[in-house]
Amino acid sequence: MNDETVRDGRMTYERPPSLAVIINCFNYEKYIKCAIDSVLSQNNKSCEIVVVDDGSTDNSWNIIQSSGVRAFRKENGGQVSACLMGLDNTTAPFVLFLDADDKLLPNSLGKIMGALDVSVSKLQFQLTRINENGSVIAPPFPALQAGRDRDKFKRFVSEAGTYISPPTSGNVFRRDVCEFLRGASYDSAVDGVILLAAPFFGDIVSVKHPLGCYRIHGKNKSGVRNNPSIALLEKHKRRFKDRVSHLEAILRQRNLTDAIIPPEQMYFYSIYQINQDIVTGRGIKLRQALNAVIRFPSWYSPHRKAATALAIVLAVVLPNAVSVQFLNSWRFVLVRLVTSFTHIRALWAPQRSAVRSPLSRNSR
Repeated sequence: MNDETVRDGRMTYERPPSLAVIINCFNYEKYIKCAIDSVLSQNNKSCEIVVVDDGSTDNSWNIIQSSGVRAFRKENGGQVSACLMGLDNTTAPFVLFLDADDKLLPNSLGKIMGALDVSVSKLQFQLTRINENGSVIAPPFPALQAGRDRDKFKRFVSEAGTYISPPTSGNVFRRDVCEFLRGASYDSAVDGVILLAAPFFGDIVSVKHPLGCYRIHGKNKSGVRNNPSIALLEKHKRRFKDRVSHLEAILRQRNLTDAIIPPEQMYFYSIYQINQDIVTGRGIKLRQALNAVIRFPSWYSPHRKAATALAIVLAVVLPNAVSVQFLNSWRFVLVRLVTSFTHIRALWAPQRSAVRSPLSRNSR
């Protein structure tokens, strides 16, 4: 399949665009028109939109062409490759990667642009959960604290390897931060290393109200209800290390001296190891559990710390076979949590985390 292009879309620009919305699509014929319309309907002259079809085998490309937007079609290569193609064909200083099954809310573009300036490296906002028909099914998520900060998020990344962040469609990145995706050949999710790098290169603005919708539907391929395999857990753990190591390399190349603890000492890595030890039958030791507990991320509430600590302790004292079932039913080890590396979001929307996980994306 050769790359194909259609003419510029219906938006005309009175001045250089300040925000690019890049929609990546793979076999989402049911939702892609809604995603495109959610941008076009705002008629914002400072926003450019590009759609990249990542080798869809359904009717997605025909629907994209009929919308009149600027669009590209490529061989299937995964979310990162699709987003990089969009990045290469836009010019705006800020970028929103909108998943084809999500949508933006009315007037969201103006609100986003009004909160951006050259010192912002990332803006994040809540998303309203909707079903496949567009009906609201749950309150907005995640629980963001409105404000603007840099040092706090740097500390979270340095200590835990993550921070509270929405799924892909709830983030806007400065273009230079997006460029770090070019070195992420180990990954298939767009919101991995750039999410981690953002606070080291500017401020993170958090908006405590929804500006978009996150769709939960039935195209989940890697079921969260299935027992996690040893190979799957090892793959997640390795990707966690790769992302942190990539961040360290980025900072080192730019002579930034921010200290990041080794990934093996981070909380989420230790949770992965606990996961793995349970599934392999090795079981976990009390000292191992205590090490995980003392590394709880600082943003955990007292109630969450207590609940997670209890779950870890139960995993120590219960027979291994029971621990495996407990692991799956309560998801306390959060396999889905670290899959996308926006770890927290899977707690709030577990039903669709499989669709958004790097393992299921474009392996359909």
